[in-house]
Amino acid sequence: MTESGFVHPSRLLATFGGRARKRFGQNFLASPSVVARIVAAAVDQPGVAVLEVGPGLGVLTGGLLAAGAQVTAVEIDRDLVAFLRERFGGEDALHLVEGDASEIDWSTLLPGSDWVCAANLPYNVGTGLVIEMLRHPDRFRRLVVMLQEEVAKRILALPGQRHRGSLSVYCQARATVSRVVRVPPGAFHPPPKVKSAVIRLDLHPVQPEYSGRWEAMEKVVRTGFSAPRKMVRKSLASGFGKEQALAALMAAGVDGRARPADLTNEQWWAITGSLEPA
Repeated sequence: MTESGFVHPSRLLATFGGRARKRFGQNFLASPSVVARIVAAAVDQPGVAVLEVGPGLGVLTGGLLAAGAQVTAVEIDRDLVAFLRERFGGEDALHLVEGDASEIDWSTLLPGSDWVCAANLPYNVGTGLVIEMLRHPDRFRRLVVMLQEEVAKRILALPGQRHRGSLSVYCQARATVSRVVRVPPGAFHPPPKVKSAVIRLDLHPVQPEYSGRWEAMEKVVRTGFSAPRKMVRKSLASGFGKEQALAALMAAGVDGRARPADLTNEQWWAITGSLEPA
């Protein structure tokens, strides 16, 4: 989408006397360059099936449609749904759904596979939606999402980095993660109080070797990060007992004196294999 075709959210709101609603976490994207970066990362071929969560005023929606995407957009605000229906009424490539994305059954809404999610996610539900979508590599192949920058840093953090936590391990086990662009508060209307970032998560294909093992791995990782500044042997001992924790670390070839953030995903899987055998 070119900047010449961009309409600022303040002008769009004025057309129907609306305003951003805090209860829905509404901060409308107001930067054509950021919209272009999201579209470029999400739409890699004409006709790609894209899920947009929280289209709001349709600023990103317009860019996705202009790039040739087939867009399914889920919006919780009924007033905005009415506005979007009027704005894009003649657009056959848009399927607009009124509802709460956190309560929708993806298998019903999104037929088939190979879906891409491109969205400026509400901060209050963003992390939960990302985690839920990562659970469905049979449905999604890529997520290009706007999140609070602190959350994005946690998802992107590598072993040994200070922002690394259980969310880092979980997301990186499910997908290859990368940053698309940092986004300042001034890129929104109204500006939020925090910085944001767009990240891209390319989901790994369905992994049969891990089938039925994800819950066990999550349990081990959560326990391991329950005391992130302590040695991993101590945090694991709190949930599995000292002897079992030490035996699992030894079997995995992991130094029990390491901090949880120092461990790789492969090491977490190896520890899981000992603590929660199939």
